[in-house]
Amino acid sequence: MTRGNAREIAREKNLKKQQSQKSGTALPEGMTLAQKKILDAEIMRQKQQKALEAKQQSTATGKK
Repeated sequence: MTRGNAREIAREKNLKKQQSQKSGTALPEGMTLAQKKILDAEIMRQKQQKALEAKQQSTATGKK
């Protein structure tokens, strides 16, 4: 019955892994899912703007 024990151990390990993944996606306290999506979208826009500015600056100076 060693194989059955290995299955149980694998199930427990997988359960712990799934629980740790869920805990990383928790919403900040007092924030709804819609608010979180809006906040994330704004952060991504800012990152894209910075990347675009850096790209334009490097092309303006002739660097690649």
